[in-house]
Amino acid sequence: MSNELRDFLALSYDELEQLNLQAKEQRKNRVAPHTIQEERLKYLTDEKRIKAVTVLFSDLEGRLHMLDYDKKFLVKSWDNLTFDGSSIRGFTAQRESDLRLGIDWSAFYWAPADFFGGGKVLVFGEVIDKNGKLYSADIRAVLKQFAQEQYDQEGYTLNAANEIEGFLFQGTDAEQQYHETGKFEYVNTGGYYHSLPGDPLRTFIDTTAEVQRAMGFENEKDHPEVAPSQFEINYSYGEVVAAADQIQLYKLVCRQVATKMGLTASFLPKPVVGVNGSGMHTNISVSKKGKNMFWDPKGEEKLSKFAWSFSDRILTHGNDLCLLLNASVNAYRRLDPHFEAPNQIKTSATDRGSMVRVPIGNEKSSRVEVRSVSPDANPYLVLYSIFKAGLQGSTAKIKNLRQAERYLPDNIYTALENFRASEWTTSLLGADVKARYADLKQGSADRCPRLLGTFVKAPEVQYHHDVYNQFLWNMF
Repeated sequence: MSNELRDFLALSYDELEQLNLQAKEQRKNRVAPHTIQEERLKYLTDEKRIKAVTVLFSDLEGRLHMLDYDKKFLVKSWDNLTFDGSSIRGFTAQRESDLRLGIDWSAFYWAPADFFGGGKVLVFGEVIDKNGKLYSADIRAVLKQFAQEQYDQEGYTLNAANEIEGFLFQGTDAEQQYHETGKFEYVNTGGYYHSLPGDPLRTFIDTTAEVQRAMGFENEKDHPEVAPSQFEINYSYGEVVAAADQIQLYKLVCRQVATKMGLTASFLPKPVVGVNGSGMHTNISVSKKGKNMFWDPKGEEKLSKFAWSFSDRILTHGNDLCLLLNASVNAYRRLDPHFEAPNQIKTSATDRGSMVRVPIGNEKSSRVEVRSVSPDANPYLVLYSIFKAGLQGSTAKIKNLRQAERYLPDNIYTALENFRASEWTTSLLGADVKARYADLKQGSADRCPRLLGTFVKAPEVQYHHDVYNQFLWNMF
């Protein structure tokens, strides 16, 4: 069909940025859900150039799923969107497969037509079980409920900013083809901060940053990272659920841009042995009535006692949570002390091998940075487990807790044992969801060699939860 016969929404990047920032401000100011719902439904009804609404949700492992609903159908049936949950790993059994998607109207995004298609808008969904309640394995909904409880009961706003590293490799679908090629090919070998204008890595970073800006990310800085072909594109902090949503969108945008360039954006924690792996440093703070609860100009490292107690609880539960923060076989290659690996269960302002670091800050930016998080982890699980442990966990009676000689596991099997044995993870997720998650991780681990060895094995990529290769998974 000739393109001139179509009249689908395709806005300029400036117009997109304005719309997304307005929606972001509504979300930040906690505008009443029914007000936003009415506004969005009216917009969808009035804007004739929209053909479809893409609803996004994440499974238990953090894999992003997308369903396109015809705009006219969604406007009429938004409160009864059913789907087959048995087809989603970690969701329902076949005998109880019917689930529904609710719409989180505050999490609404206008995306560039040149990467997402004309006539489409995006919105995050919430999974609802057959009894009409929020589904227990939808960790986004669990996180949202926890954050709201903290706001209602304590007046706390939970804030997060994530520094997400990744690699850019030659060719499309490089991860899916790794079992055939046995290698990843760099697009750039420059290294930290070095990429010449116009080369593939710099072009990728620039383009991704432009898309993020248009989607209201409020960019801060971007640059090549330490390893060859590695990148990091930073943006401002947000309230915890919005921050987790942005992680999912960040990875989606990176993959879209890379694919359009004939390349692959990979968030495997350690796709190449011998160079630095990719992390997702997670910066955390809590505010109340606009005041940063982590700041104390007279405190140790200018952190408040509240912040130090938060950090101590994270250290206490470090081994309990390791499987949630490092969710794949490949992630344990990254916890290697030869490459600034954050595998020591301690807190430090200077030692980058610490699980928790205290960055230089001021009244606005004071925070703690949880460094032992891999970029392939479920962002909702990461933020939920960190905030829940930091605010409600216990504090171990370990001498010199903040500097004790304690280490995170160097393999997924030990992490699984710690996770299964932990009473705290049962309290965190409930016995049913905990068991489902552990079984998924066990299944992936059992498909891979037990010993990591000195090179990346095909199965740890082939059966990686973030690689989207259902065809190969079914051949196991």
